[in-house]
Amino acid sequence: MNKDIKYFGIDISHLVFDVTDSDGNYYQFTNNVSGFRKFIKLLDSNSHCVMEATGYYHYQLAYYLFENGKKVSVENPLSVKRFIQMGLSKIKTDKSDSKLICAYAGQVELTLWKGSSKQVQECLQITRTLSVYTKQRTMIKNKLHGESVLGEPSKAVVKSLKRSLKQLDKEMKTLEDQLLIIVKESHQDLFSRIKTIPGIGRKTAIMLIVLTGGFERFSSAGELCSYAGLTPVIRQSGSSVKGRPRISKMGNQKLRNLLFMCSFTACKYNKACRDIYERIVAKGKSKKLALIAVCNKLLKQAFAIAKSGLIFDQEYKSTLVKN
Repeated sequence: MNKDIKYFGIDISHLVFDVTDSDGNYYQFTNNVSGFRKFIKLLDSNSHCVMEATGYYHYQLAYYLFENGKKVSVENPLSVKRFIQMGLSKIKTDKSDSKLICAYAGQVELTLWKGSSKQVQECLQITRTLSVYTKQRTMIKNKLHGESVLGEPSKAVVKSLKRSLKQLDKEMKTLEDQLLIIVKESHQDLFSRIKTIPGIGRKTAIMLIVLTGGFERFSSAGELCSYAGLTPVIRQSGSSVKGRPRISKMGNQKLRNLLFMCSFTACKYNKACRDIYERIVAKGKSKKLALIAVCNKLLKQAFAIAKSGLIFDQEYKSTLVKN
């Protein structure tokens, strides 16, 4: 821990944010500009604020601190969670969380947060809205199916549901078109190269670029796989208790789901992915485990292409991606 730096661990919720500093002092402020102004009075040039990326809630405070010249780090919740778990703390309150975040800040190498461009912010807002619409679309389709099971479904209800479904499709198409425009403006070359990977289509290429910040947020393929929640977790205690290896599922669920859907096509047309799938299945492992390995391979291929500036080549895959 740098003794000259005073860390402020911040735990943010919808209405308030809790703060614990390096001296153990605890504060609570409202999560709005009024609360931000009161909090910033506690800070000086040696202050360093640390918070978790908590969906929407952390953005306003992070930008307020950044724009006022204060040091701020926005950490991956998974990293903080692992630190808390290692601390074996059984207390679960906002106050204890801010205290643990402060302790975390003093023991890891922090990266200063620089915010996101307006393009990145808009892309993230669009993807979140598309996610909401996708869930609504599924609910409506399930409702339509349920109505069709009835002997005499209400015509008014069916027409209403179909109108809603049509409107959702229209809204989703508009947002998807806008997302494509933004990605092409900011990452045209990368977008074109990622699409050369057999198994990755236009929508997945777009989401890969958006969710990874153009792959600039990651320094290694392993780090990216961990972010997607595709890294294996081994359950073992001593020499007697063992569990089947499984993926962590603690990363970005949307990215993981996209890759899993792509894995089916990749097994057919992507030679490296097909080889991995067949090799794992031949060993008697489950097909699901083989598909997860394919997801990892796809992500590593995308990372290699993004960092190398090359396009995908079946014949020279070994120079791009290591198994």
